[in-house]
Amino acid sequence: MPETMSKILRSIRNSFLILILLTTNIFSKDIRLPKDVGSGNTYSKSLGSGFKKHGYTIVNEKDGHPVRSGEKSARFEVRYGDCGKDKPPGTWNDCEGLRQRHELSGKRFKGSAWYAYSIYLPKDFVNIFPVKQAMGQFHQKGSWPTLMFQLTDEGYFADRQWQYQTDEFRKLLDVKEMIGKWNDILIHINSTSKKDGFYKVWVNNELKYEFSGPTTKGNESYFKFGIYHTWINRWDEKKRGPFPNQIVYYDEIRAGKSKESVTKNLGY
Repeated sequence: MPETMSKILRSIRNSFLILILLTTNIFSKDIRLPKDVGSGNTYSKSLGSGFKKHGYTIVNEKDGHPVRSGEKSARFEVRYGDCGKDKPPGTWNDCEGLRQRHELSGKRFKGSAWYAYSIYLPKDFVNIFPVKQAMGQFHQKGSWPTLMFQLTDEGYFADRQWQYQTDEFRKLLDVKEMIGKWNDILIHINSTSKKDGFYKVWVNNELKYEFSGPTTKGNESYFKFGIYHTWINRWDEKKRGPFPNQIVYYDEIRAGKSKESVTKNLGY
């Protein structure tokens, strides 16, 4: 092979390797929260192809943002039209399903685990009910969400589901208890299709909900948090004006094998 051709082929090969490395970095799925904000999990952006820069940011108390513990928290924002879709070969498309969101999805697990997060709704928060508002959820791979935390006009609810249907809807907090205030949510879950599965949910260190029985159909579970809107066509613009931006703060987002490992900064 002529030396000139050999140099050209080496150049193409090296360029291709560089492109692979750059692409791997650009589309890396692992997001690690600052230790001040979370621990025990890594996350990916839900429907990353539609994820906007304003959707998720780490903010500081010194800049006037609310913080549960330490100096930082996670700020989520959804604006009208913040819908996304799976990257190929995925087929999910929020934009065609009257949905919009900015969420982070954690790594999958089975069996017993502890999860905690603190949530804060700003004083100027606008409740968009009857649009469905999910702020935290446990999902399972390739199937329905198993436990969603939903905000209605009456409060924050644990929505336990089976086969895409609500089996139980249990109130955890009044809306007035959430505006301008931090609330600590603690979950002990046994993710299994067997009878020894369970959920236990504490709010501000008080047990508010528990269930015993199968919690999945056998698939791996994963935790998602942020803001997720469904049925956005329920917003009546003629009566209520333009669809508002919605902002929610999270802090102390932790996963672990014991209660102590996820609540150590909450003063319990």
